[in-house]
Amino acid sequence: MVLMKGVSKAYNGKTVLHDTTISVKKGQLTSLIGPNGAGKSTLLSIMSRLIQPDSGAAYLEDKPYSAYPPQELAKKMSILKQANHMNVRLTVRELVSFGRFPYSQGHLTKEDEKMIDVSLQYMKLADIQHQYVEELSGGQRKRAFIAMVLAQDTDYIFLDEPLNNLDMNHSVEMMKLFQQLVKDLGKTIVVVLHDINFASVYSDHIVALKDGQVIKEGGVDDVIQTEALEQIYDMRIPIEVIRGERICLFFLKNEEVITYEKMDLDDDYINSNRGTRCLREPRKN
Repeated sequence: MVLMKGVSKAYNGKTVLHDTTISVKKGQLTSLIGPNGAGKSTLLSIMSRLIQPDSGAAYLEDKPYSAYPPQELAKKMSILKQANHMNVRLTVRELVSFGRFPYSQGHLTKEDEKMIDVSLQYMKLADIQHQYVEELSGGQRKRAFIAMVLAQDTDYIFLDEPLNNLDMNHSVEMMKLFQQLVKDLGKTIVVVLHDINFASVYSDHIVALKDGQVIKEGGVDDVIQTEALEQIYDMRIPIEVIRGERICLFFLKNEEVITYEKMDLDDDYINSNRGTRCLREPRKN
């Protein structure tokens, strides 16, 4: 478990995170959501030890971060930042090999090479492992950096807005992958997300922040509620359950959401189209 206890952070006199306490259970996918400037990335950076809090403490498995040697923490926690710039030209395999640095300090062993192979295969990059990263598509590039994180073989993975610049298809593919890492490999993933529907569909646990404070924390059913989301985003967001998932209809322009059950349609038509969204008025007799 990762525990943030009363952590605060300020930049240039402005508090961006205030007395925040949250816990991340092992073996779950936890999403951090909230509007711009809520403190999501700052909280993730403290959790992943990229930055130090001004006050409060961070704990990993009941021990403060400071109790761990840096190299040991690097074998337990990995981070993929929002922006990943490279000043050198690397192949996909060379990039992924950096994930093994905490273990071999650049002198790769047979075990390191095996983990690199496994990570490339898991991310479906084996066929392009000798291509240069700069030649990849946006989706392939994201997968290459995640393969590097996988090669690090940590229990805890922290991801800052990994869906940025991805289209819908690649975003869905990425979220399914994160869910698979949790279920198949027992990883613990904490991810900053802007799209609350991705958080709703794929998360085990959600932490919602606003103005540097935790507004709501819990399971999907606890957080993805119209009243809770209004507190967070200052807008009323209708929720509909579609195929068992809570979907936020934040894109509506004040129209009433009309389901087939509210419309004057025969039962066979309703049953054959159940779950389809209708945004028009019921038929008049």
